[in-house]
Amino acid sequence: MAAVIPLPSKAAETKGLLYWMERVLEERERVMASPDEDSVHDLRVALRRCRSLASVFEEIDPHPAWSELRKTSRKLFRSLGVIRDAQVQEAWTLKLAAADDPLRSQVLYAVKARRVRQERDAKKSAAKFDTKDWVRLSRELRPRLRFLPIDGDAALCLALERHAEATELHRRALRTEKMKPWHELRIGVKHFRYTVENLLPKLHAAWGADLKRLQDLLGDVHDLDVLAETVQTAATDSSVLPKWQETISRERNERIETYRQLTLGVTSLWSQWRASLPTNGRVPEVAEARLKSTARAADPNFSKTAATGRLAKKLYKELQRTKTISGNDIDTLLRAAASLHGIEPSGKRKSSNKDARKFLIHSSAPPGWTAEDWQLLSLVVRYHRGGPPSPEKGSFANLEPVQQSKILLLTGILRAARGLRKVGVLPGAKLRVETKSDSMTIFLEGFSETQAAPKNLTVGRQLLESSLGKSIAFRNLELLAPTLPLEFSAVETKPAAASAD
Repeated sequence: MAAVIPLPSKAAETKGLLYWMERVLEERERVMASPDEDSVHDLRVALRRCRSLASVFEEIDPHPAWSELRKTSRKLFRSLGVIRDAQVQEAWTLKLAAADDPLRSQVLYAVKARRVRQERDAKKSAAKFDTKDWVRLSRELRPRLRFLPIDGDAALCLALERHAEATELHRRALRTEKMKPWHELRIGVKHFRYTVENLLPKLHAAWGADLKRLQDLLGDVHDLDVLAETVQTAATDSSVLPKWQETISRERNERIETYRQLTLGVTSLWSQWRASLPTNGRVPEVAEARLKSTARAADPNFSKTAATGRLAKKLYKELQRTKTISGNDIDTLLRAAASLHGIEPSGKRKSSNKDARKFLIHSSAPPGWTAEDWQLLSLVVRYHRGGPPSPEKGSFANLEPVQQSKILLLTGILRAARGLRKVGVLPGAKLRVETKSDSMTIFLEGFSETQAAPKNLTVGRQLLESSLGKSIAFRNLELLAPTLPLEFSAVETKPAAASAD
């Protein structure tokens, strides 16, 4: 008997990950008993949904259980794919060729000759599938599902990414008749469909039928491409090949033409779906939600990091108000770094900043982010602790001076905020900045000047000085002469006149 995964009350309704993980165990039993067309198809569908969801969640949550799920199911999934292709080829052969067609029997023989070995391999893979490990993974992953709320902004962001990927594959496929681009488009449509189906059930209620229709059309195109290769190999009489090739090509073109009718012009399904996903000002909002989901999933000290992030953002705003820094081009970078600088993708504190950079650069950039800004974010997270960036070597040394200045500024702010938190400055502390032509004083409520400055504060100050070209000092707010109302956030002070001495 298959091991049973206890499901939450709504799992069967939403058909989320836990539902499909249980289905894998159920369908596995059917395949072991009889690997017929239906049982193989149903097990592949359940496995594919689990693997697709794991890939989606892995973009947000670096927990190793997601990659374990895909690794555990890979061999069984592939063996089922081989036998499924053979079953489909047999069905298409029977459909397209008359009983007296001489090539029909050759193709069926070629397909069936491999079936015994394929079915044996499928049973063996199903028998070796580690059900206890599968149940363990389901228990580990269950609490992690909360990091990606159903119908939430982070889920919308992921659907937007899958839509962009699929429409790019759509454009590539339309430029050619070759097999590979259409196969890749089929995979892209599947990823988009499963993301919407499992994470955005409200949208799936409206889109589900059309998504399945596109997937079925592209599935037929793929099956016919595979059949064409099988026919080419199995034919012993080349004179009968042209008729088969013409028939297969006609069936394939009919489905591609139907796909074109559904996805081109003013009624394009891709355009309709895009119109229902976030646009314009909502894109940065859902992208930020995706990054915050990663922060919650991968940061074991999320509340502490959030507190440091609030202080960093407050210091950044004060620098903007004094016109020490200008422009809004790094606002998004600062907010993202404030959320993500505490993540530990490997689960280890040691070298977590380096691991975080690797995780980010191997993840796709959210919608609205350029590749350059995504790289800068990964470097800010990398250098928010540990050794400061080196101008002589490494990724930092290869950047343009403007990019280097941004990294120095943002890492300096983050390091200073972390150091200030260590000496007791609270996230909500009052803060005021005074500037001169060559210096800056940052006054903070609760800052102790008698306490030794922690390393982060010292390095943060040095990085800020390098970026801003000013000497910087931190002082207690009480030492500021009360010449202006406290709510006045910044004072621009002119340099004092030179002494006669």
